Amino acid sequence: MTLWGWGDRRRRRALRHPQENLLLWICVAVTGLTLVGALNRAIAGESGQPLLLLGVPLLVFFVRGQMYARQRVNGVRVSERQFPEAYRMVVDAARALGLPETPDAYVVLGNGQINAFASGHGFRRYVAINSDLFEIGDRLADPDALRFVIAHEVGHIAAGHTSFWRQAAVSIANVIPGIGSSLGRAQEYTADNHAYEFCPEGARGLRVLAAGKYLYDQVDFDEIAARAQTDQGFFVMLVNVLSTHPVNTWRFAAIRDRGRPGRVF
Repeated sequence: MTLWGWGDRRRRRALRHPQENLLLWICVAVTGLTLVGALNRAIAGESGQPLLLLGVPLLVFFVRGQMYARQRVNGVRVSERQFPEAYRMVVDAARALGLPETPDAYVVLGNGQINAFASGHGFRRYVAINSDLFEIGDRLADPDALRFVIAHEVGHIAAGHTSFWRQAAVSIANVIPGIGSSLGRAQEYTADNHAYEFCPEGARGLRVLAAGKYLYDQVDFDEIAARAQTDQGFFVMLVNVLSTHPVNTWRFAAIRDRGRPGRVF
């Protein structure tokens, strides 16, 4: 485990995907120009769509607040009393990745979905893990895999991905196919880099994304990673471009070969 201070900008830059900042500024420019155009149209007396566009940042605020409230009232808060081992993982990841405070963490009902995410509202940041994914580190006894998942989400927070101003600034770009999703893929690689820094031995737990929580331990991680070189073509590129997360073959390849950043395009 590597520790570094919150002010160690050089280390944080090393963990950020090299294309993330460029894609961020493209998304900010798209959103900003769209809002400026909407404001000009609203000043000219046009109603309807311009007013809806100008309300998008406010919508982001309310969606974030509603999501945070949903986790608080419906989820199980991870603490020293409930899921203490997972709580220690959150604390350790937050400390190792330089966060000034430990984010809240919740286990939420998955209904069969393998998912986790990080977000925030106001000054609070939190991690939510679907129960089906959480089971890999509890009932299925693979704590390293769960540690990697938690560090990945904490990595999003450490990299600034959960900031309201950041999410508002890219909100309109996010709904344009291929633009916001490209930034999302770069951010996922960045979060993976943070998780790998914290718990490299848990990286192969990503196999759960390909085969689910019961079969993933029978999956050959390297075989999937190797297919990044053979399974290519127009429709593979199209699937990737429209996805907010890198396709599994490219993502596994980035984990296996730490000398190259993951492919965004």
